[in-house]
Amino acid sequence: MPDPTTSVATDDLDEAAAVGELARLADELAAHDRRYYQDEAPTISDGDYDALKQRNSAIEARFPHLRREDSPSLRVGPARAASFSPVTHGVPMLSLDNAFSDDDAVEFDARIRRFLRLGEEAVAYTAEPKIDGLSASIRYENGVLVRGATRGDGRVGEDVTANLKTVGEIPHRLAGSGWPEMIEVRGEIYFGHADFAALNAGAEAAGQRTYVNPRNAASGSLRQIDPKITAARSLRFFAYAWGEVSAPFAESQWQALEMLKSWGFQVTPHATRVEGVEGLLDAYARMATQRPHLSFDIDGVVYKVDRLDWQARLGFVSRSPRWAVARKFPAEQARTVLEAIDIQVGRTGAVTPVARLRPVTVGGVVVVNATLHNADEIARKDVRIGDTVVVQRAGDVIPQIVEVVLDERPAGAEPFIFPDRCPCPLATPLARETTVSGAETVVRRCTGEFACPFQRIEHLKHFVSRRAFDIEGLGEKQLTAFYEEGLIAEPADIFRLARNEAILAALRVRDGYGETSVRNLVAAITARRQAPLDRFIFSLGIRHVGETTALTMARGYGDGETFLAAMDRVAARDPVAMEELDALDQVGGAVVAAAGAYFAEDHNRRIVQALKNELTILDAERPKTDTPVAGKTVVFTGALERMTRDEAKAGAERLGAKVASSVSKKTDIVVAGPGAGSKLKTATELGIAVMSEDEWLALIGGGDAPRV
Repeated sequence: MPDPTTSVATDDLDEAAAVGELARLADELAAHDRRYYQDEAPTISDGDYDALKQRNSAIEARFPHLRREDSPSLRVGPARAASFSPVTHGVPMLSLDNAFSDDDAVEFDARIRRFLRLGEEAVAYTAEPKIDGLSASIRYENGVLVRGATRGDGRVGEDVTANLKTVGEIPHRLAGSGWPEMIEVRGEIYFGHADFAALNAGAEAAGQRTYVNPRNAASGSLRQIDPKITAARSLRFFAYAWGEVSAPFAESQWQALEMLKSWGFQVTPHATRVEGVEGLLDAYARMATQRPHLSFDIDGVVYKVDRLDWQARLGFVSRSPRWAVARKFPAEQARTVLEAIDIQVGRTGAVTPVARLRPVTVGGVVVVNATLHNADEIARKDVRIGDTVVVQRAGDVIPQIVEVVLDERPAGAEPFIFPDRCPCPLATPLARETTVSGAETVVRRCTGEFACPFQRIEHLKHFVSRRAFDIEGLGEKQLTAFYEEGLIAEPADIFRLARNEAILAALRVRDGYGETSVRNLVAAITARRQAPLDRFIFSLGIRHVGETTALTMARGYGDGETFLAAMDRVAARDPVAMEELDALDQVGGAVVAAAGAYFAEDHNRRIVQALKNELTILDAERPKTDTPVAGKTVVFTGALERMTRDEAKAGAERLGAKVASSVSKKTDIVVAGPGAGSKLKTATELGIAVMSEDEWLALIGGGDAPRV
């Protein structure tokens, strides 16, 4: 049966079509992340979002070599806000893979058993309610709270220490005994139902903004600039995990929960310890029965392998632990009328149809929009304006359309005709995207590029977003207004505006601005005139170049001049330059092609040059030069047995080596584990030094593999 997110089933995709579909999914999910985390205006439900990510993961499972560096499977969470100081997590705060059915739970248990080679031995698990709130990490030294942070993007979060100290259920000093000298306790900040209702009632009475659900309220309350506001709200905290720790303190997850409780933390009383797959299924059924009667929101159950030594052996895959999975509850449904279908244009020109719904309450949340993904999806479901539709949500945001109620279709309802032109004033033609083999994909794009005002605005939003230049005070509303007034047309105009006294004088007397607002805006722009190379690269909006790819490219080229010169050569299809870019770790043909196409366009080159003239581009962090592998290019291939691939890569880069994904004449060392194939053969043919994992660890002085 075809996937709900496209008309082409995953198993029917060939490699060329898979490249195009992965590109579409990366673009669409990135846009949804921005709308949810930055704009606070989501246009998709949790269920719809999960379906897109599942499709992405399924395609990557079929074609693992096509996984993109900006793949949605590598994302953890939102970037930190500019209002708080950054906190780098000593141990990343990772996301969990999802399970949606009993079969998924059975497969999770089977994977654990296969990996650990347990035979008939049963696995013990903890089954903990998945609290629907905001993740936080709290650092204690000698039993005293010294710092608290949000998860952020998993690697860097926000310092919210003062705000966390106002939460009554977070101890300022650990009780009891047995706590390590240093430990980061992790858990969930949340609102109880009664407290959430009281918060909204008070806000409504005062004419202030209300929150759509307890999760958003918890996030907004914890991330207040003034801790007094946080203190006035009844936030709560459940502890369930830990990050960096100076010494082991438990042998199992269950024992760890008991220790956290003895130190003064609230631990959900609904967690249970179960045996085997039957225990997992029973725990889920029990939690689903309890859910309506709980005083707080949960959206599933988290299964974790109980034994910590087994967790360590299982380790991580991508950015999720192998030893845990989140079993999601099914979606809630309701009926409503589809009143209109609008077309939205993204940064890369991809057009997305959005259903405008007659407002309906689904599980306590009023929803009015749903994504329809693409023209093929509209045709597959035969969605027509005026139809009564079944909508569902798997979380607390905008729902998806499940089906049309054909018996209630109004007379004369016509099939929706997807436009062949962009809805922008230029009415630029739309074109289906094609793969490298010439096959058409489901994606339609506006061909106007930078001439299309919608794409220009989306490019500007991307440029000022938190993960790019992070310019506070330039949100969607301000950017759109400035663009429509002709004050900003391209990124360099932002910096020109900050020194244009005529424009600034006009802004000072405008409603909603004033002297202070203009001063703050100028300060925010001026603060970004120095830009790290990786942020500069990411901000350009090159297709397929996400944060991680931008960081890889920055490290590979070192400084802005070298990067731009190399891109000029890639645009000219210089084979050496293309090979050098392709050789960077996990940078593949899609990135090489996209970078070449971007810098081959004269208007892009002009925009980049104008921006460069306004900035000081900071060199990438200099690698170490005093190690045995400094400056060498290393390729890891085959199975690694004493460390994960990510650990090996990170360790090599810390020592000043460059890690490449393919073997070329520029490769210095190939570290080959069991199962090494074509890369080992190429290395042998080129006469490149090949060593085992143990030899590599001996070379870098790491006789013991890093602990997972």
